[in-house]
Amino acid sequence: MDQNSDPIVNGDVGLRISYLTAIKQQPITVEHKPYTPKHGDRLRDVGTARATLAVSNESPNGTTEDGYAAKHQHQTVVQQHVAYWDRDHDSIIWPQDTYIGCRDYGWGILLSLIATMFINFGLSYPTVPGILPDPFFRIYVDRLYKAKHGSDSMTYDNQGRFRPQQFEDIFAKYDRGHKGGLDVGDVWIFWKEQRMVFDFFGWTACALEWIATYLLIWPADGIMKKEDVRGIYDGSIFYKRAEETKRKRARNAHQKHQTSPGLVAKAKKLL
Repeated sequence: MDQNSDPIVNGDVGLRISYLTAIKQQPITVEHKPYTPKHGDRLRDVGTARATLAVSNESPNGTTEDGYAAKHQHQTVVQQHVAYWDRDHDSIIWPQDTYIGCRDYGWGILLSLIATMFINFGLSYPTVPGILPDPFFRIYVDRLYKAKHGSDSMTYDNQGRFRPQQFEDIFAKYDRGHKGGLDVGDVWIFWKEQRMVFDFFGWTACALEWIATYLLIWPADGIMKKEDVRGIYDGSIFYKRAEETKRKRARNAHQKHQTSPGLVAKAKKLL
């Protein structure tokens, strides 16, 4: 007999049970329902953490553009999250790596300096392979899983894998109005409800991470799209936006070069 065909509950064969994800006696469970797989959903094994793929119902195979997922099968998802800043691929991120990455992304000098300070100061010591802090505030990518903190979505597990259920829960619970993403109000509610008791560091880290996420995505309509947020988790969006910034700068430089002779001629006429 197939063991899965006859569920056993409390020793009784053949007793089938159903379960609830919300009860009216506890309204908050009704207000924020978790993601529940439906017939036709593309995502499979939603409860199984992926070591190398940041998946969603919309992208069950992770980021496939330009073969991104295939190129990063040697890294866990949390390592992929910061791979963009590892400029020389030595698994060590220096503060200057972070700064250059932020500038290439399109951020200004001041914002890039602030981001570098927070990122390297916050992530260096937890990843150091020893007891003493790193005097150069370097981040050791192979030990990035040690920088995990509480009071967040728990989408990364303690070994740096990606947990699809927890990722989908973010949007199932907090995407008010089913916009396909989160606005500032949604994130505020998420942050308040994810806080663990007395976890002051986790509260602060989670808040800073979502502020950084908003700045990185900078949505024109104020809504951080689900797939863009997923791209933050596996780091793919950083390469994409950096390339967009590079093309934009080249286009602006070309336009400036084209218009400069005309401005010079006009100035000569005025003189």
